[in-house]
Amino acid sequence: MTIPADLKYTPSHEWVRVEADGTLTVGITHHAQDLLGDMVFIETPAAGRTLAKGEECAVVESVKAASDVYAPVAGEVIAANAEVEASPESVNKDAYSAWMFKLKPANPGDVAGLLDATAYQKLVESEAH
Repeated sequence: MTIPADLKYTPSHEWVRVEADGTLTVGITHHAQDLLGDMVFIETPAAGRTLAKGEECAVVESVKAASDVYAPVAGEVIAANAEVEASPESVNKDAYSAWMFKLKPANPGDVAGLLDATAYQKLVESEAH
């Protein structure tokens, strides 16, 4: 299983990429899509929506189950990925390029509280046992 070292992670299996302008790109991890199976529907949050940390903001549905996607930090949604909504299977093909939304964090320092790749790997391994 691939866990890119340059990303941050949440215990609820979202990945977060910090962009050069300080915004965050968010998606679900390879592990999450692997557990869910073939994606059939994705609903992303609308641009302009303000989110609290941990707030349910998107939905992914697979042939097996539906799951919520949570905001990794508080902030404002500045973009949603219409392509991932139109082609949910893109998450199964490459979870780390199939982002769901972009977020302008209310407090950029909150990103430091997210998991790094090593901590996320340990979390995934602990769930497997």
